[in-house]
Amino acid sequence: MIEFRKIASFKSPAELRARLAEIGADIPIPDAPAAESPFKVPFQYQSAITGRSREIPNRWAILPMEGWDCLPSGAPSASARRRWLRFAESGAKLIFGCEAAAVMKEGKANTRQMTLTPETVGPIGDLRAEMVRRHQDLFGDPPMVGLQLTHSGRFSKPNSDAKLESRTAYQHPYLDPKFGCSAQNVLSDGEVEGIIEKFHEAAHLAREAGFDFVDIKCAHGYLGHEFLSAHTRPGKYGGSFENRTRFFREIVEGIKSQTPDLDIAVRLSLGDMIPFAKGPDGTGEPVARHTAENPYLFAFGGDGTGLGLDPAEPIAFVKMARELGIRLVCATLGSPYYVPHIQRPAAYAVSDGYLPPEDPLAGAARQIRAVRAVKAACPGMAFVTSGMTYLQEYLPLAGEGILAAGDADFIGIGRMALCYPTLCADALAGRPLDRHKICRTFGDCTNAPRAGLVSGCFPLDPYYKTHEDAQKLKELKKKS
Repeated sequence: MIEFRKIASFKSPAELRARLAEIGADIPIPDAPAAESPFKVPFQYQSAITGRSREIPNRWAILPMEGWDCLPSGAPSASARRRWLRFAESGAKLIFGCEAAAVMKEGKANTRQMTLTPETVGPIGDLRAEMVRRHQDLFGDPPMVGLQLTHSGRFSKPNSDAKLESRTAYQHPYLDPKFGCSAQNVLSDGEVEGIIEKFHEAAHLAREAGFDFVDIKCAHGYLGHEFLSAHTRPGKYGGSFENRTRFFREIVEGIKSQTPDLDIAVRLSLGDMIPFAKGPDGTGEPVARHTAENPYLFAFGGDGTGLGLDPAEPIAFVKMARELGIRLVCATLGSPYYVPHIQRPAAYAVSDGYLPPEDPLAGAARQIRAVRAVKAACPGMAFVTSGMTYLQEYLPLAGEGILAAGDADFIGIGRMALCYPTLCADALAGRPLDRHKICRTFGDCTNAPRAGLVSGCFPLDPYYKTHEDAQKLKELKKKS
């Protein structure tokens, strides 16, 4: 079991920097906020797709997250509305995706995931408009708002939260046994083409709903991400880099053709690893070992060992995206389903996960390094960071350090936005952070959905503390 100090135990930036140096984690932590905060420097965004330009007044971003609380139709519920309005109150001027919206029922990750269809576009558009109005009432200029479009692929549960109905890009030697998949789950080229059309249709609906852009999800083991590692898939969607990126390219090219006044962004896992599983002491360990002679082929952005990263293909992907006219990249790593310690560093194990096999500070630093490497190789692109919530009260300071160094263009928050959305506004105003609202990565925003309950911050958000699912979650945790 790995021993490490909890973030709240560090009494000063200098003390935290000493620990970072000890473990070789290169996260810039200044001693105090800058007199002129890098967060307040406007970003001049010029779309190469629509030709429109706009100023984004600050460098905070709300990351796209998957909800488990929409109506069965995929339209927003009262809980989803509350969450979006809290994003509006954050002060962040870039709302990168609002929510992960499935492009079709068969691609939903849970039965209550938001789904963009002709039946739901009206309510979703109304909520977007209400969110923008709320933000303008508080902060003046409107935020730039996108909607993430996704198909959950291997992790699809459209009809029952207890039953996977996986659609995969290829057969995977470790994930297939873990999730009960076989050759029958692999999509045919014709089925892939049908899914691409659903992305095109959903993008048109997103424009109808008033969104500034759509975010095409190529991350976290979902279908768009899985195609990037489809080395063993035959035919036009697998094998070569050109073929493995065809799914993404055809989505983008179709949107540009059919909805030319809609901007496009991408949420991209810049690297991946071999799946990890709980070891004898509860700590995560890789399910297998690979070498140069027996490389692990199924990690996009991996180095072949399954345990290291290589930015070569992610850089090639981002350059390709730039050629397609994309200028916004929301960066992340790995997947919450099989390598959560690199996707969202945390001190605590989630119900179906494992204890971190490294100091989570190393995981946060890995995210920053990955963005730094790809951004340096891809000028003209704007990058949003992820994986920063674990830094907790030091998050704004680290964000200033990252922005000042030019290692990213926006600092994204995900889990933190569920319990403390106004962290952004507080930091921008120079107010002390409210330590009682800071996410400590307990993981209940994941534990609840894994148990088929609604998503939310049960430990810190009063709304969820008194929710009917709170007691159910407590009972389930006692049994685990």
